[in-house]
Amino acid sequence: MVNGEKVRNKIREIKKAVDKLQKYREISEDQFLQNFESTDAARYNLQVAIEAMLDIATHIIARKNLELPKSNAEAFAILCRHGILSREKEKVYMAMARFRNRIVHLYDQVDDREVHKIIRENLPDYSVFIGEVTMFMEREAD
Repeated sequence: MVNGEKVRNKIREIKKAVDKLQKYREISEDQFLQNFESTDAARYNLQVAIEAMLDIATHIIARKNLELPKSNAEAFAILCRHGILSREKEKVYMAMARFRNRIVHLYDQVDDREVHKIIRENLPDYSVFIGEVTMFMEREAD
């Protein structure tokens, strides 16, 4: 059985990280790039949010006894295949996992312009994920 409290705690972490990222949507790319505290905080909060998403995905996979993912990105693909997450967002979620890997392992290859663009254009994807997981949890509770 999926641990609802664990999932809710991870959702809270996603929301906190995204709330912190919201302020960077308001500033210009130039302002963002000129301030290392902004770029560093943005990278960290993107990593935290995606890590929490992955924690939720792997927890659900383990508790539902689904096939084991070979990569972080595949964890999202598995949940999409099983109807837990929408197929329409599969590529988005997988790209998020790959971006997290770049932040963690290839940090010197991450362009802060890309970070700013992600914050400006893609923060709603976290809300979609939260909504999908919440709907799954509600179905599980029935």
